[in-house]
Amino acid sequence: MNERDGDDDRVHAHVYVSGRVQGVAYRANTREAVRDYDVEGWVRNLDDGRVEAVFEGPRSDVEEMVEWCETGSPAARVEKVEVEYSEPKGASGFRVRW
Repeated sequence: MNERDGDDDRVHAHVYVSGRVQGVAYRANTREAVRDYDVEGWVRNLDDGRVEAVFEGPRSDVEEMVEWCETGSPAARVEKVEVEYSEPKGASGFRVRW
């Protein structure tokens, strides 16, 4: 086991994305984008028009997904991305929540 096998490098990010992010395949594109990274968690629409997501995994991969959220799907118009980082919470897999 090498140094990177532990949880020291892992992080949890709770993300809120504002703008035109619903009805533009944002969640589906997020699910596709996350496949390029070692990231687990979920994404869902909120009643207030925002998209909420949780990404958990190696810090560099999670940061890449947070950066991806700033653009999102091709039809989206992202106005704001809010993120809070914390310790990993044990997310498993990645899914679109309804």
